[in-house]
Amino acid sequence: MKYTVLIYETAADFTTRADEQRKDAYWGAYRAYTKALTEAGVMVGGAGLQPPPLATTVRLKNGKRHVQDGPFAEAKEQLGGYYVIEVPDLDRALDWAARCPAAATGTVEVRPNLPPAVG
Repeated sequence: MKYTVLIYETAADFTTRADEQRKDAYWGAYRAYTKALTEAGVMVGGAGLQPPPLATTVRLKNGKRHVQDGPFAEAKEQLGGYYVIEVPDLDRALDWAARCPAAATGTVEVRPNLPPAVG
């Protein structure tokens, strides 16, 4: 079954990404995690995301498009990236989520993917 592992990071985590003194450790942890997923044969895909201030949110109100700079909601944690993994069950997906670097400072959410649409 495929699961998406959503990585929610704190503002401090986003700052660490670009901090000259700390970014190597930050990115090194994600390289190691990605390598482990790949070597285990469970990684399907994924991507890191640019920081929340670069987001643009779109909503429809009365049929008209409304655009807002930044994420929709102010929150302590924002979506920083995701992995799509394929494992036999939720317990295995949760095991991988617990190994994600963000689990120590932010939140890692695991959701089962919907099956492909049959049309």
